Amino acid sequence: MEQNAKFQMMTQTPIHILIPKLAVPTIISMLTTSIYNMADTFFVSQIGTSAAAAVGVIFSLMAIIQAIGFTFGMGSGSFISRSLGKKDVENAEKAGAIAFFSAIAMGLLLALFGLLFIDRLVIMLGATETIAPYAKDYGKYILIGAPYMCGSFVLNNILRSQGNAVRSMLGITTGGILNIILDPIFIFGFDMGISGAAIATIISQLISFIILLVQCNYIDGSIKIKVSNFRFSMEMYKEILKTGMPTFYRQGLASFSTILMNISASPFGDSAIAAVSIVTKIIMFINSVLIGFGQGYQPVCGFNYGAKKYDRVLEAFWFCAKVAFIGLSTFALIGFIFAPDIIAVFRANDAEVIQIGSRTMRFQCMAMPIYSFTVIVNMTLQSLGYGWRGSLVASGRQGLFFIPLILILPRIIGITGIQSSQAIADFFTFLLAIALITDVLKELKEKSKEMEKI
Repeated sequence: MEQNAKFQMMTQTPIHILIPKLAVPTIISMLTTSIYNMADTFFVSQIGTSAAAAVGVIFSLMAIIQAIGFTFGMGSGSFISRSLGKKDVENAEKAGAIAFFSAIAMGLLLALFGLLFIDRLVIMLGATETIAPYAKDYGKYILIGAPYMCGSFVLNNILRSQGNAVRSMLGITTGGILNIILDPIFIFGFDMGISGAAIATIISQLISFIILLVQCNYIDGSIKIKVSNFRFSMEMYKEILKTGMPTFYRQGLASFSTILMNISASPFGDSAIAAVSIVTKIIMFINSVLIGFGQGYQPVCGFNYGAKKYDRVLEAFWFCAKVAFIGLSTFALIGFIFAPDIIAVFRANDAEVIQIGSRTMRFQCMAMPIYSFTVIVNMTLQSLGYGWRGSLVASGRQGLFFIPLILILPRIIGITGIQSSQAIADFFTFLLAIALITDVLKELKEKSKEMEKI
């Protein structure tokens, strides 16, 4: 699609048609990303409780990889959307190149240091003596794939930021389906155990990376990712990081909070770590629908803000807030009622995992509806360039509020503190999001009225 035609689509198509059109592919992409971990958790859980817990431990490492990729991807994507809204293709391509190559470089550094210190790393991530061998076997292969996994997250966001959500979905979905197919083959067919799950994941991620790169560089209608477009620019890095840091805080703190969760759960045994790990993957899977929906909204927000169509930005915000609330309320009700049955899918023969996991899941389902508003607020602040506000909201759920709670509550009320900490943190983050978005919405409303007068 030519850039002018894309501009017309993003700034003139009715909001209630445009956002679902962009959101459906991104929801599928996010669900597929979640499936990578869900599939590994499901198949590895058949090996044993300690192996299932190891996947949860290495999830913290996956969150770090995602933090790198999404920081550069979301930061450049926001800038690209606003640049294309102003019809500034040259700067959009510069931002894309800087984000892509920087993410790969960071992934290489992570892989190098992670492999050198793999023994210490898995202990730092919360592995116990019985979990550590499994965590090492799984984590070393994930580290090998870290560079191109970081690059994939950037390419995914760059495609979405231009309104090319279907192309992004194609790359991510292909990898996800391949991972589901390869997991049982490598784990059980080749008798590779937990290492097989990790190898299946990095092969699938490599295929996704190749498809996404081809979509960007060899199909018309997308900005190109070229080495020639990479020029060190402190100003561009500041622009990318300003809007990308909320994602870094969210993803980075997700990793840190998972580590703290594992450490807090370790006194209660491998079953507690496994249960918390399984619930984390399930909630992440549900929330991926919300994140995908929000990511379909972000380019619409950025494009129209850049084009000074503030009325469409407001309309898009409230449309997404309402749809997200209804959607997550539905998921929350289902999750609350059927929590034991859902946990049993992963560890049917471990009553302790089911008991701990069910209660943990029900606590989180209680807070899920209000979390929908928090995510839409965070994505709005990112898309409009309100970096520090977006960072504050992003850091609230798994940092500002969660970290003190997970450190204090388990000492006071035992395992209930572990099970309830996230839900309590979600409530306080919701209040923070309301406080930070109110005057932004007021400002958009005033700008909209001014544009009507012109």
